[in-house]
Amino acid sequence: MTTQKIDPSSMSCSKQPRVIAAVLISFLLVAATLANAADSKVQKYLDDAQMRLDKKDIPGAIIQLKNALQIDRNLATVQLLLGKALLKNAEVVAAEVALNEALRLGANRSDVVVALAQAYVAQGKQRLIFDGPQFVLTDLPPPVKVQLLLLRASASADADNLKDALKFIDAARAIDPNSPDTWVAEVPVRLHLRQFKEAGDAVERATALAPDSADAWYQKGSVLHASGSATAALAAYDKAIRIDADHFGALLARAGLYIDLGRQTEAGKDLVELQRLVPTEPRAAYLRALLAERNNQPELAREALLEVTELLDKIPLDFIRYRPNILMLNGLAHFGLNEQEKAKIYFEAFQTVQSDAPTAKLLAQIYLRGANHERAVEVLEKYLKAQPGDGQAMALLGSALMAKGQFARASTLMQQALQTKDSAEFRTVLGLSLLRSGQTGNAVKELEAAYKKDPRQTQAATSLIAFYLRNGQGAKAVALAETLVKQQPANPAVLNLLGMAKGDTGNLPGARTAFEQAIKINGKFVPAMLNLARVEIKSRAFDAAAARLAALLKTDSKNAEAMYEMAVISANKGVSSDALNWLEKANALSGPREIRWGLALSDLHLRSGRPGPALEIAKQVSARAPEDLSVLMAYARAQLANRDIAGARSTLTSATRVAEYNPAPQVQIALLQIAANNPGGASYSLEKALSSVPDYLPALALMTEVALRQGETDKAEKRAQAIIAKNPKKAVGYSLLGDIAASRGQSAVALDAYRRAHQVEPSADTVLRLFRSQSTQDGGKPALEIAEQWLKSHPQSVPVQRALGDFQARNGQFSAAKKYYEAVLKLVPEDGVALNNLANVLLLLKDPGAIKIAEQAVARNPSSIEAVDTLGWALFQNSQNERALQILQDVRNREPANLEIRYHLAAVLASVGRKSDARAELEFVLKPGLAFNKSADATALMKTLN
Repeated sequence: MTTQKIDPSSMSCSKQPRVIAAVLISFLLVAATLANAADSKVQKYLDDAQMRLDKKDIPGAIIQLKNALQIDRNLATVQLLLGKALLKNAEVVAAEVALNEALRLGANRSDVVVALAQAYVAQGKQRLIFDGPQFVLTDLPPPVKVQLLLLRASASADADNLKDALKFIDAARAIDPNSPDTWVAEVPVRLHLRQFKEAGDAVERATALAPDSADAWYQKGSVLHASGSATAALAAYDKAIRIDADHFGALLARAGLYIDLGRQTEAGKDLVELQRLVPTEPRAAYLRALLAERNNQPELAREALLEVTELLDKIPLDFIRYRPNILMLNGLAHFGLNEQEKAKIYFEAFQTVQSDAPTAKLLAQIYLRGANHERAVEVLEKYLKAQPGDGQAMALLGSALMAKGQFARASTLMQQALQTKDSAEFRTVLGLSLLRSGQTGNAVKELEAAYKKDPRQTQAATSLIAFYLRNGQGAKAVALAETLVKQQPANPAVLNLLGMAKGDTGNLPGARTAFEQAIKINGKFVPAMLNLARVEIKSRAFDAAAARLAALLKTDSKNAEAMYEMAVISANKGVSSDALNWLEKANALSGPREIRWGLALSDLHLRSGRPGPALEIAKQVSARAPEDLSVLMAYARAQLANRDIAGARSTLTSATRVAEYNPAPQVQIALLQIAANNPGGASYSLEKALSSVPDYLPALALMTEVALRQGETDKAEKRAQAIIAKNPKKAVGYSLLGDIAASRGQSAVALDAYRRAHQVEPSADTVLRLFRSQSTQDGGKPALEIAEQWLKSHPQSVPVQRALGDFQARNGQFSAAKKYYEAVLKLVPEDGVALNNLANVLLLLKDPGAIKIAEQAVARNPSSIEAVDTLGWALFQNSQNERALQILQDVRNREPANLEIRYHLAAVLASVGRKSDARAELEFVLKPGLAFNKSADATALMKTLN
């Protein structure tokens, strides 16, 4: 056959379309072949994805579906299947995109709408499933309508609209009365409403309609779990899991219940399975954290909590505002990580949805730690209206009320709680509220009962230890602390408490051992490190304490407590400038609410005779906490030191208001009111104290002293007798009777009263009253005997040492006085008054060391006129006339009415030849009518100038 060549150029036009048609047909055949190949590949991916879905390999299915879409993104079926797979894998945002794309590509709305609604709900977009056009019920098949209505019910419940939730469930049930899903959906709503009977009825209907429904048995387990039937709940969860081995809710609930029951091994198995099913599920991660904590694996617990927060923090809060479970879960995780501020954000959002949930207690704890007592009370009171029997919440509310100073209300609350249940926790809070309201007798009984009932009541034990130590019952304090250590031998905090008890009772070696054991258990336990340094300070091992604190500051350069102790060391060493620097540094590091270091700095200025700087610091601290009682008290003390009596009275009026009816601070306020020469203000504070606790002894005693100061001796005597009638074994009533008798000039009666006081309750105070009363009898011999006898058993009694020094100095026994003043300074090196008195004694003994001691006295208290005068006189006595003249002229100008200073200045002026100036000073001193105990010396000096 001959092949004919065709010349295209010779072809007619009529023949060209046939050729083009042939080419097109050829192309379409090729395209069809390619399309068939692509369809075949897509189908292969789809088949593989379906197989993986059947095997629960969700991630693998997602990969294959995405592979299919790489070939053709416009396949509605693939987009729909991918959306549902992503939803199962908790990738809800991606699921929403795929499902909407399926709708756009023409997928049947009834096939998409339920999954899309689930994706929206999972993101907190609940509102869309009510308003979105794709969720209109019209034209949807009845089963889809039922599922959509049940999703609306769930979304309503999430927003705490429980009535609406039940309405949607009823609407779904009207469409299909035999649907078990409607009864299953009703259960969590009824549980939220705490309608346990209705929840039980609903779950029975569900299991009757669908005995093989894993969801129904899971909800039955939830009802039993909520009603406290743990064994039956486990059986229900087991059945749900037997029906569907991958039922996530049942596995999660069973794992949680296992943890509660202490069955860690079973819980661990369920959590492994949950992690296999959904690796990024935050609820399972939280349970892993709980399990790790129970197994004493803190690092694993922390890792799991971090996993929760990393999963949930990335979701915008607006997306989960109506997802209470997520809000609660992330709040719990942050709380467990001690991230209080972050936890608060989620708990507060959760409370707006479910105010009666137990997380209210955690939120209240956060508020209490942040000193936001008002909000803590508000949250707890709202919660207790819904859950009136929650003991933990009642105890927390009691603590919050105490923090506000409402001790009487806290006591009443706990007494009411105890009528319903004898709880050790209630007794602890009741005891604490009574203790802080001054009712120590009843308080101790409640705290002791609480600890006896439940030795885990550590707060009761620690409060009892503190009480025992304050009231001279050191042996009981140490014994209780040792009991705590036996119960918790590996707890550094308890060992630290034992060390504090031993230290306060004078057993410094025992205290050291306890603190060292605490540090051995936890080498980073800062409280024990600080307390060990304090033991060294008490032992006067200042260099060792400073080295320890320096090491602590090296690792934590902002540890203000270590800086404070450094200031204490500096003060003990007599380096007041260093003490000042340390406190200034600590105060500079203070946060907006920290007031301790500012108060310490103000106090140091006051003790050092710098009232101006003390007031300035007190003002700064007041700006941080204007309503803080300790700040108001410090401010008032600074005002008094600056002779701003009117300002002090005003500040103390505010303090009286802030202290409310708390008796202990009201007594302190009354003392300052007396210093401000405001007996009326003192009486008002004491009346407030006694209106709260009528038998509060310090207030009764001070009220008696106020009456005595105002010359109302008969009234004072009646009060003192009433005190004795109620407190016959306390010294205070007898001491007051002695003071009243002394004010009447009845020295014998006063002495008998003081003796009785010392017999019933010996103390430094009763010794000093006896000492003063007997100091004029028989040359003071009886007074010396009783004071020296007291010092044999109480050698560290500074007031008695000082009184003996003053007595010996007045009686010309300067060597003996020197011994006692030196004893005082050995115990309290920064005591400016003792330094000044010692300097004067050394002057009288012609001891040149008087200058050095006088300089130390001035350094301790530069504003003390007496100390500066002593230094000037000491310099003169040691022939340092120029310096003496400069100092005495300055102090004379500061206090021109002081006769002794002017006499000293006259002596120096005469010595340097300025006779006329000396004469002028002496003329003032010797004016008729002025009482000057050294007038004979002044007269003799004047004669030398004439």
